[in-house]
Amino acid sequence: MAAELTTHDLIARHRPTLDQALEAIRTRAYWSPHPEHPKAYGEHGSLDAAAGKAAFDALLGTRLDLGQPGTDGWVDGEVSPYGIELGVSYPHADIDVLLPAMKAGQRAWRDAGAETRAVVCLEILKRISDRTHEFAHAVMHTSGQAFMMALQAGGPHAQDRGLEAVAYAYVEQVRTPDTAEWTKPQGKRDPLALTKQFTPVPRGIGLVIGCNTFPTWNGYPGLFASLATGNAVLVKPHPRAVLPLALTVRIARDVLAEAGYDPNLVALAAERPGEGVAKTLATHPEIRIIDYTGSTSFGDWLEANARQAQVYTEKAGVNTVIVESTDDYKGMLSNLAFSLSLYSGQMCTTPQNLLIPREGIRTDEGPKTFDEVTADLARAVDGLLGDDARANALLGAIVNPDVKARLEAAAGLGEVALASREISNPEFPGAVVRTPVMVKLDGAKPDDEAAYMSECFGPVSFAVAVDSVAAALELLRRTVREKGAMTVGAYTSDAEVERAVEEVCLEEAAQLSLNLTGGVYVNQTAAFSDFHGSGGNPAANAALTDGAFVANRFRVVEVRRQA
Repeated sequence: MAAELTTHDLIARHRPTLDQALEAIRTRAYWSPHPEHPKAYGEHGSLDAAAGKAAFDALLGTRLDLGQPGTDGWVDGEVSPYGIELGVSYPHADIDVLLPAMKAGQRAWRDAGAETRAVVCLEILKRISDRTHEFAHAVMHTSGQAFMMALQAGGPHAQDRGLEAVAYAYVEQVRTPDTAEWTKPQGKRDPLALTKQFTPVPRGIGLVIGCNTFPTWNGYPGLFASLATGNAVLVKPHPRAVLPLALTVRIARDVLAEAGYDPNLVALAAERPGEGVAKTLATHPEIRIIDYTGSTSFGDWLEANARQAQVYTEKAGVNTVIVESTDDYKGMLSNLAFSLSLYSGQMCTTPQNLLIPREGIRTDEGPKTFDEVTADLARAVDGLLGDDARANALLGAIVNPDVKARLEAAAGLGEVALASREISNPEFPGAVVRTPVMVKLDGAKPDDEAAYMSECFGPVSFAVAVDSVAAALELLRRTVREKGAMTVGAYTSDAEVERAVEEVCLEEAAQLSLNLTGGVYVNQTAAFSDFHGSGGNPAANAALTDGAFVANRFRVVEVRRQA
């Protein structure tokens, strides 16, 4: 069958975007081709707000048939954190049939070359972008994110991360030329001459193990990095967050087919309740790359047991903020309050431990004691979330019962500086919405250490009293080294303290944000500019996105010929 999307047309359509992405990762300046504002959609074939909502509603209660080989049944059961049953059913795969079918298309995909693979990936991303409003509802009702966050983080920000991965993949593949003429002089004898050919070859099938909280944002980097480097990709979504990735797979399959490639290069592996298919897939000999976001325990298991695969993990960490001094006390409190509240703290980058000297801090409003800082921060959170409508827009819904249980248990760990309260959602009465809790702990008491040295994922933070700045730095170092951290923050007006915090983060490989008091928050990272994680501490063995994230998804095979 002739391709409906020719390579020439795809290059003409998407090469300018790829070139801009390449420039962005070179300069690290702000750039995005995907608009954040909801009203930006509705023209040039994209769905506006009403059409996107209608498209999502039309999916509810339907069967999402992807036309995959090896389908031996159907899987459903997703329930929105907002309390509604989605009722969408997905194909369940016979892996022994599906995996060989996925491999069948890799030769043609390999031979297509880096540029063609890149522009096909960009066409997939463009079609996802056109349906951003539909995806926003899908992300919202599987992750519990509030709508605006689901639209932005699950839409343009996720698409940016996918495009970023494609750009890095392209750079690494074209680093080596396709051919070379090699001549070695031999004095009076004829020179030695060879013609050399270099081909990036894929490792095999990549497995993306999706997460519940950010199915697209965390799923797209691995998916597009593997696909752009010539690998087939099997997407295994989190059982509670299948829909956004199932829609992604359907779009990818459509584009691949239209471009003349095997649609089975991308496939879905939905699982039955309790099936635990991730372990089976992860150790399957045909799976050669794994991308995983989730718990430390399963991430550690993958790294130890999936020996046949290149494994990229983002696990858990204990994110820390040192509060030593500030020249903008109100700005600091406002920034921290937002960081602690956004998406009910259900982000891998949300601060957990606030290390504050027990003797207090210096501020532009005069000295503040430890108790005053915690009380003022509690008031800032209460002020931010005092209006229920605003609170619902920031908090979203608690994603699962485990998070709710941790939140409720946290109040028993120490003196409560900020109590959590229940908020009703008039639009979705079944949603579980809670404001954050903040608990005071003592860094010098061994009994408190078990709490603040363990990740407590969700809207829980600990204000930890420390004896000195030196004690804070040592605790920061130990936390990152032993538990890992996706983010570190610090507030200080002292240049020596700033340098000391920076040195700890450089030595322990943790991403640092200093003195954020405006509209940028420690738990947000921007594609093409910010690295998400470092890959250098226990929280993750990879960074989104750098050369190391893509370069080992393919190898270069050389063919030498006598000239």
